[in-house]
Amino acid sequence: MGEELGEIGFVEVISLWAEAESRSNSKSKSRPKSEPEAKSESKSKAADRSVRSTQATEKLTPKQLGEIAEAEFIAKAVGMGFVVAKPWGDSESYDFIVNVRKKFHFWRVQVKSAHVVGKDLTYSFRAHDHEQKSYTAEDIDALVAYAKPEEAWYVFPVRVVEGLKALKLYPGSRRKRSKYEKWREKWEVFRRAVRR
Repeated sequence: MGEELGEIGFVEVISLWAEAESRSNSKSKSRPKSEPEAKSESKSKAADRSVRSTQATEKLTPKQLGEIAEAEFIAKAVGMGFVVAKPWGDSESYDFIVNVRKKFHFWRVQVKSAHVVGKDLTYSFRAHDHEQKSYTAEDIDALVAYAKPEEAWYVFPVRVVEGLKALKLYPGSRRKRSKYEKWREKWEVFRRAVRR
């Protein structure tokens, strides 16, 4: 079994399991917190997630991190009732085809991820292909951005990101908000017909 875990060791797996168990227990026993306590705890959790995320990502290549984000996208989308298909190979400008069961609303989806928070509490995402060309409606129908340490998903129809080279998102900040925040967890986008 140790070989199956790859670079993750038994101690790390047990630690992750124990941490998840303690979080679920602490959530059920928690008392209501005052606003200053909640803010302090929120900052502490964000810093903790950032440190753990940075430590975990140091051992993996950007390609591996992207593959992990894609696997998490599949799990999230399927868990929300969508059908997800992966085109054969790496030649398409999109990563997945997503639709609602029994409907013919097929979305070509590009998934981008960020695994480390910036100094200004931002997560930066590329909004272009490997040739530095911005995505257009000819390439994709939607871009999904995933800020892994915050477990925050953003679902953008291509018209929102068309012409952009990059996106900056602030999912962990209460003070700084991006104009793109309204697209956070906007999974219902995929329930509509694609506008091409």
